[in-house]
Amino acid sequence: MAESFPDRIAIRGLRAQGHHGVYAFERERGQVFVVDAVLELDTVAAAAGDDLGRTVNYAELAHQLYAVVTGEPVNLIETLAQRLADVCLADPLVDAVEITVHKPQAELGVPFDDVTVTIRRSRADD
Repeated sequence: MAESFPDRIAIRGLRAQGHHGVYAFERERGQVFVVDAVLELDTVAAAAGDDLGRTVNYAELAHQLYAVVTGEPVNLIETLAQRLADVCLADPLVDAVEITVHKPQAELGVPFDDVTVTIRRSRADD
């Protein structure tokens, strides 16, 4: 029997200025955060009926994710990732989500390309 893989909708590289971080200068200055969200859901009904109402409207979701990043500051990008996952899972069509939060302007004191935190959450986790 063939293994079944979930359908996925991805928003990658969503950029927003946020004020997240443990340090006061991060809260004051803010910095760019980049978010990748990969949703798992069944898109068969939406495709069969060519019906946006039976899938995730990724434009609306992008605005919701943007609002979280630009909204209330948190200390950890792990917390930010969880809040973003919660927004995605609020849509009853979404079975699971993988969120990656990039913090490319983090101050590490050494050369680097990116800092990321990736989490995966699903309805089964509830």
